[in-house]
Amino acid sequence: MDSNQVLVNSAIEQLRARWPGAQDSVAAAAVRLEDGQILTSVSFDNFNAAATMCPEAGAVAQAYTLGKRVIASACVTNGTQEGTYQVLAPCGICQERLAVWGPDVLAAVPGPEGTNTWDMLPLRALNPYYWATSFTADGHWPSTTEHGE
Repeated sequence: MDSNQVLVNSAIEQLRARWPGAQDSVAAAAVRLEDGQILTSVSFDNFNAAATMCPEAGAVAQAYTLGKRVIASACVTNGTQEGTYQVLAPCGICQERLAVWGPDVLAAVPGPEGTNTWDMLPLRALNPYYWATSFTADGHWPSTTEHGE
């Protein structure tokens, strides 16, 4: 099985484990680290919407805490029919979180065919006019070190 499919499947497995048989919209994510390890996390929902977090946030924070490089990310939600899942592209905030590791981080995005299809694209394709390039000396994406300054 291809490593990107393993990543998406890991997110689906995390969603099923956290919310077995969920009828409401729920989401989970998985990130692959440079060493091949996969970290998973779920969306954090709260009555106070300001306290909620995207599914990727936990896994991204864990990778950063471990000092490990994220090379790919996938986020899934349960589909409209039982047993189906849809890949969600990373929101703008999650793109910012992933940008710490550069423009070549791969992100799962919905494919053109609809439910249960997806592709992997580098962040640079999702965000070709990344705002932070205006603040680097060479006009390129900021390095991991520059993001932390």
